[in-house]
Amino acid sequence: MRLAQAVGLIRTAGARVVAAVAAVAAMHGAHAAQGATDPGATYACKGWVYLTLDTGSMRDAPLIADILKRHQVRATFFLASEKTIHGDHSLDLSWAPYWRARAAEGHRFGSHTFDHVYLREGRAGHVPVGAFMARPQFGEAAGKDQVWNAGELCRELRRVDQRFREMTGQGLDPIWRAPGGKAPAVAMEAAAGCGFRHVHWADAGFLGDELPSDKFPNDRLLAQALSRIRSGDILMAHLGIWSRKDPFAPMLDPLIAGLRKKGLCFATLDHHPDYRR
Repeated sequence: MRLAQAVGLIRTAGARVVAAVAAVAAMHGAHAAQGATDPGATYACKGWVYLTLDTGSMRDAPLIADILKRHQVRATFFLASEKTIHGDHSLDLSWAPYWRARAAEGHRFGSHTFDHVYLREGRAGHVPVGAFMARPQFGEAAGKDQVWNAGELCRELRRVDQRFREMTGQGLDPIWRAPGGKAPAVAMEAAAGCGFRHVHWADAGFLGDELPSDKFPNDRLLAQALSRIRSGDILMAHLGIWSRKDPFAPMLDPLIAGLRKKGLCFATLDHHPDYRR
């Protein structure tokens, strides 16, 4: 074998080794949560996942807080002022003690739009350039279609930050999640223009707590999550869902335990490579 051929083979083999090492590192999320610590982990972290929680009816808010505290898991909450099972709204001052306690525990927070506003494309020729349709679920304009521009969306996102500061003395991280998890590109660009990056979730991280419990029972959802979730995934659930008869929230206990058994650790989104501050 000629020397040049031998050198070429060595280089090719070396490149394959490097690629393999990189693949293993990526699989285990070696760089996925830079600077993060998981106080509940008594093992070497093989990867990282990011639990996120949207407000919803708040039916399960106390239980979820207890589960997170027991497992020493820090989550990222996306806040909207939604109607709760108590007849108030989740960003009313009556919820200030709850949010202060979560902030003190080290959780992080993002905007879910104050009035839980659904966003969609406007019909061409019916809305100005740069505008889009908005339908608040709560508040004075609940249920009414409106034409919004970038400034109106930014004000809506910042309303959550303002209320949260009033309740806790702490601001939001510069992240948001559109109700339903989707918004037109023009709305995404508008939010980015005022400093808010949108956060979706991994397909495997959709925990299914919005689905009807007769068709998607808790044991099935739990087994599915434990089999599919991988390092780097963003998980999503709610603090209460009106329509689900059998709440999924108690399943967070075995879910966290099961993911920890796999060597996965939990971090807040400020340690995610796409959302580091």
